[in-house]
Amino acid sequence: MKENQVYKNEALTALKGKWPQAILAVLAYIGIAMVFMAPYEFKYMQLLDDPTNLALSASVSKWSLWYTLGLIFLLLPLTIGLVNSLKRLLTEGDDRVVRNMFNITFKSYWHNLWGVLLTKIFASLWALLLIVPGIIKGLSYAMTSYILVDYPELSANQAINLSRKMMYGRKFDLFYLYLSFIGWLFLCFLTLGIGLIWFLPYAQTAEASFYEDVKADYESKVGGIA
Repeated sequence: MKENQVYKNEALTALKGKWPQAILAVLAYIGIAMVFMAPYEFKYMQLLDDPTNLALSASVSKWSLWYTLGLIFLLLPLTIGLVNSLKRLLTEGDDRVVRNMFNITFKSYWHNLWGVLLTKIFASLWALLLIVPGIIKGLSYAMTSYILVDYPELSANQAINLSRKMMYGRKFDLFYLYLSFIGWLFLCFLTLGIGLIWFLPYAQTAEASFYEDVKADYESKVGGIA
């Protein structure tokens, strides 16, 4: 098991000289997200100013549906594309981050969508019981986005179960890694979100380094991916 600073250092090493490509991918991701979020947010703010406007309320409901569909059918798969393109940057030095993001997103699209959607559903169901079990399950399933791409022959359920096995005894390690980025999140808040274009590549590449570590650890214990 590596220390958190090792994951961060590996991320910074991978990003050295390649920040523009990583930032461009994040900007593309955020831009696409805003296409779906902006109309809904605009209508919702209008409704707050005029809560009795029935026509406006209906419009908010329509845009809420549009946003939900966009989140499910585009942003969730695009997230898989983003995190795995940064993993390729880390493991292969492949700096075609934007191109890889879209290629990974639409390759095995339905398989990846179903896998990541199941993780959200399972974690949400646990969260209905208590917040803490929901967080624990979210950490347990956190490697699924990488596994779906690395092992496309696995079904969605198999990928989720493999993530659970990999994360056995390592969930707190990942949680601690996330906590170590709190200072960065505070800086993002102070810069009104501008800092996210640097934070997201850094944090996601560090998470990819964590994945490579837990995968290697699991393979050494079981003699390969079962």
